[in-house]
Amino acid sequence: MGNARLQSIHVHPVKAFRSLSLREAVVEPWGLTGDRRWMLIDNGGKVVTQRRQPRLALAAAELLPGGGVRLSAPGREPLTVPVPRAGGPVVTQLFRDKVEALPAEGGAAHAWCSDFLGADVRLVYLDDPASRRPVDPEYALPGETVSFADGFPLLLVTTASLDALNSLIAVGEHADEGPLPMNRFRPNLVVSGTGPWAEDGWSRIAVGEVAFRVAKPCGRCVVTTTDQGTAGRGREPLHSLGRYRSVNGKLVFGQNLVPVGRGTVRVGDPVRTVE
Repeated sequence: MGNARLQSIHVHPVKAFRSLSLREAVVEPWGLTGDRRWMLIDNGGKVVTQRRQPRLALAAAELLPGGGVRLSAPGREPLTVPVPRAGGPVVTQLFRDKVEALPAEGGAAHAWCSDFLGADVRLVYLDDPASRRPVDPEYALPGETVSFADGFPLLLVTTASLDALNSLIAVGEHADEGPLPMNRFRPNLVVSGTGPWAEDGWSRIAVGEVAFRVAKPCGRCVVTTTDQGTAGRGREPLHSLGRYRSVNGKLVFGQNLVPVGRGTVRVGDPVRTVE
């Protein structure tokens, strides 16, 4: 890994919205600062993501000082949403987890998101990531928590593995869908300068001065087939992952990380394996 570097950093202020690229980011125990602290829920309290609403790929959220967000989407006036300061939490269903969260104050954010999707949704905020939601206990150490991310604090992908996957797509029956861009995989950290699939062998790494535990490969879903610029869907990469990257019934690409300490990661930081 002598030439491995952090090529890019991405956060998703609202879960399932478009990613936001940063030059540096603070690493907290539950993920990068500002990553997936907001999400949408339906009338039953269940999370709403691109799995059900691919149109969310067209919505963006800018991070504001203090944790608020500025929402934007094609054909809609931007809306600033502050961190809620009043009201009690509601119980949300985030896949298998029940998580308490605070609804955005007033009705403006709920109306903005509902009008954009054409479905009744509410915007909620994770006010206390240190205690609200533990990491999957099958892979966690005691006390590890996570934001509204799918299951782990960070997701890492390498450019070499994406190149290798695109080479597989290029010789398959859906070659016309490739090559796929990195944003299909919605990573937090993108690393260059490795060999293809090198991350499969990592157990602990350091990005700059921040250490991470490599928890498990990331199982991929239909969101990866969603064009993040148009919200259209295809067959790749799931078709090729099913042929070449199926592990224990999961189609895997990238690695889930849990921070070992706090610190700041920056584009250009060296990436190395550690004992």
